[in-house]
Amino acid sequence: MTSERILVVEDNPKNLKLVRDVLEFSGYEVIEATTGEEGVRLAKSEHPHLILMDLQLPGIDGSEALRQIRCGLDAQHVPVVAVTAFAMDEDRARAFSSGFDGYLEKPISVSRFPQQVRDFLNRGGQP
Repeated sequence: MTSERILVVEDNPKNLKLVRDVLEFSGYEVIEATTGEEGVRLAKSEHPHLILMDLQLPGIDGSEALRQIRCGLDAQHVPVVAVTAFAMDEDRARAFSSGFDGYLEKPISVSRFPQQVRDFLNRGGQP
């Protein structure tokens, strides 16, 4: 069993449930947020080891939430991965230029997702 804590910021209930179920089945502790503002608050108070963030969120979007998270000294080295339905090359480039450490497309692959998460955790925020 792992003790890593993962913050999932996702406003779609079905996507959130799928990600949560796969992560919990893989032994991760999952913290959930459904808005960018809530994601920022939880990132600063709960000290996750990894943040998986949708780009389109109610309130502030994923890029602004990331900017606010990175302003907190404790969260500067936490990997933040964009998880989005945007699948164009320019969307990927925009996510990386916004400061995201990784990019995963929705729908997630249930079979590959746990290893993808492990890979991001192993990098520890290092590009």
